[in-house]
Amino acid sequence: MINLPVLVFYSFASLLVLSSAMVIISRNPVRGALFLVLAFFASSVLWMLLEAEFLALALIFVYVGAVMTLFLFVVMMLDLDLVPSREGFVRYLPFGILVMVLFVAVMIVVVTPEHFKLGSLGAVPAHPEGYSNVKEIGEILYTQYFYPFELASILLLTAIIAAITLTFRGRQHSRSQRIDKQLAANKADRMYLVDPKESQ
Repeated sequence: MINLPVLVFYSFASLLVLSSAMVIISRNPVRGALFLVLAFFASSVLWMLLEAEFLALALIFVYVGAVMTLFLFVVMMLDLDLVPSREGFVRYLPFGILVMVLFVAVMIVVVTPEHFKLGSLGAVPAHPEGYSNVKEIGEILYTQYFYPFELASILLLTAIIAAITLTFRGRQHSRSQRIDKQLAANKADRMYLVDPKESQ
């Protein structure tokens, strides 16, 4: 009998590996960005299988819905000249393959059941009724990791203020409301009557 979660896992894990490879080897940057969107989608399905619905939806809404859409628009608006960027591709290909093999070897050595002690965990316990991983993440985030979370928010706020300050060029040809002039206005300055007969 086919186990549906296992089938879904291997299908989307293969899709994730294939789309990640296409991000690297794709010659068109727009196609590379689209393959990256597909990789994010496959990753979100894997998060769903791990019962981390909040992380899966955050990956879809934040990265696919906002960040990757922005990247895709920027890549499409830029008129990239792909010929100079591909000139040294073949020359550095052996070095890239060597680095890739080295990283894969390190991952094979590190990511094993002995390092993570997966054999002693047994089956994953069933969650009680009313369980919410959003609540669990919120409790850990705002208790154990409260200070790092606040520090990250302060750094992001500082980055936003710095970006606005660097790009702000001042108000140009802007019209503002002058309350003092409005209060000092009178009818004689604002309205006058014209006789139609005299205008003819």
